[in-house]
Amino acid sequence: MRLFQYGFRRHSTYLAAALAGAFTNTVFGVLRAYVLIALWEARPGLAGYSLTEAVTFCFLTQGFIGPMQVFGRGLSFGDRIRSGDIAFDLVRPAPLLLWSLSEDLGRAAYLTLARSLPPSIAGAVMFTMVLPVSPWFLPSFVLGIVVSFGWRYLVTLAACWTTDDRGMHTLSALLTFFFSGMVLPLGLFPGWLRTVAEASPFAAMVQVPADVWLGAEPAWSALGFQLFWAVALLGLGALLTAAARRKVVVQGG
Repeated sequence: MRLFQYGFRRHSTYLAAALAGAFTNTVFGVLRAYVLIALWEARPGLAGYSLTEAVTFCFLTQGFIGPMQVFGRGLSFGDRIRSGDIAFDLVRPAPLLLWSLSEDLGRAAYLTLARSLPPSIAGAVMFTMVLPVSPWFLPSFVLGIVVSFGWRYLVTLAACWTTDDRGMHTLSALLTFFFSGMVLPLGLFPGWLRTVAEASPFAAMVQVPADVWLGAEPAWSALGFQLFWAVALLGLGALLTAAARRKVVVQGG
């Protein structure tokens, strides 16, 4: 709980940045909404969504950008890997994985309030939006954050084996942005690309929570899919952390 509070307080010090991000998300949400309106008026019922559901999907996904870190920023210990200070983190009583997860959940909680609510409220004021259909949206939203963390943890930890992790983070941002449902609902992707995107962990971050809100997918299957990826990514993260600990010891810290 203390680490959660630390993550919340730490990011709350950047209020101006959060508000600027919320404003940007709102502006791009309005632009995206008008693009989707034109598209849905020309082709009603695309991806199984009504026009109102498509607009709701637009503002929901804009609200997910901060909490889910859709643009794939690394975690705070990334710089400590490059400096070698990660050796101290690996010998703490609290496991690095759980330590980082607790702090990241605090970050996500703050950004939900500061960056997710403004575009959602603006969308509700300017357009007609759908109220949440399923009471399981909140668990799905939290699982989406955990899946996002699990992926970003692996990308950040990869710096233990690479000389420069900037390329990994750039690739991660592109994959997350494209395959999560931020560009367009994944139901609009053609054939095999849709199959791959909907089966990826990126879909669990954005597309699935939005579909749970809209009632476009049964809650039990959505939560099961997200839980699978959360457990898989966190389990792999635990294994790679153990491997990183041995690597750091071999390299002398």
